[in-house]
Amino acid sequence: MRLTTFEHNETTSIGALVGDEIVDLCAADKTLPACMIGFIAGGAASLEAAGKAVESGEHRLPAGDLTIKAPVSNPEKVLCVGLNYADHAKESGMEPPPEPVMFSKFTSAIIGPGETIVLPEESEEPDYEVELVIVIGEGGRHISEADAMDHVFGYTVGHDVSARDWQLRKPGGQWLMGKTFDTFAPIGPAIVTSDEISDPHNLGIRLRLNGETLQNSNTSQLIFKSEELVAYISQVVTLRPGDLIFTGTPPGVGFARKPPVFLKPGDTAECEIDEIGTLSNPVGASGQ
Repeated sequence: MRLTTFEHNETTSIGALVGDEIVDLCAADKTLPACMIGFIAGGAASLEAAGKAVESGEHRLPAGDLTIKAPVSNPEKVLCVGLNYADHAKESGMEPPPEPVMFSKFTSAIIGPGETIVLPEESEEPDYEVELVIVIGEGGRHISEADAMDHVFGYTVGHDVSARDWQLRKPGGQWLMGKTFDTFAPIGPAIVTSDEISDPHNLGIRLRLNGETLQNSNTSQLIFKSEELVAYISQVVTLRPGDLIFTGTPPGVGFARKPPVFLKPGDTAECEIDEIGTLSNPVGASGQ
């Protein structure tokens, strides 16, 4: 199932994308929450109710008439993995890490499709990174790799916008601050449930900037796969429904190019992952 959060007539609802229409799940079943985290926490019961709503053929709205929002706007945690593509580690001149390199973003960085990535005055090197994002379903702590995929609700497309000057050249290396400026975590347009992904670790992944393809790889290049990441992270924190895990980016990022390519006002960034969709965001300057 392809699940979205959308606005219609000033009301926020959860929808199932079917072709060029969205089934308003909350209108079809009043017991379903209008919050994606609540829907995810409902587990199999939510998905069963959503399936019945889709089968009914009712409460369908043209997707083009709706405002599609970030599918999850208020997760408890936004966890991110650095250097998790073998080809990107090579590009960066670094050895693949022996275990996941973790950092995080704050929820204030999350925006949805079509919303503007706002470039801060405080950074001169804003970079792009397309990423596969894991959406946690059933939460838990000390989850084994063998059980980890049972805790993955689905996947969405993410854009890990990064202020490289903050991340790499501030004292101590300010990974958190460089990664979490407001608007630096676009996600969407939909969450695709795990059962509809043929293999999350064999999907084409690419980023286009103003129509030019700058990143083009495959999730088969992931060093640490979904089950390894879920197990590793849950050693330390309790995962909750709706938590997001940005799994890392492939090669082609701006700071590694010669000459470097950084985001600028007027750009359009498109992040695309096979079987999941395309996330498109304009880029603007602070104060515009």
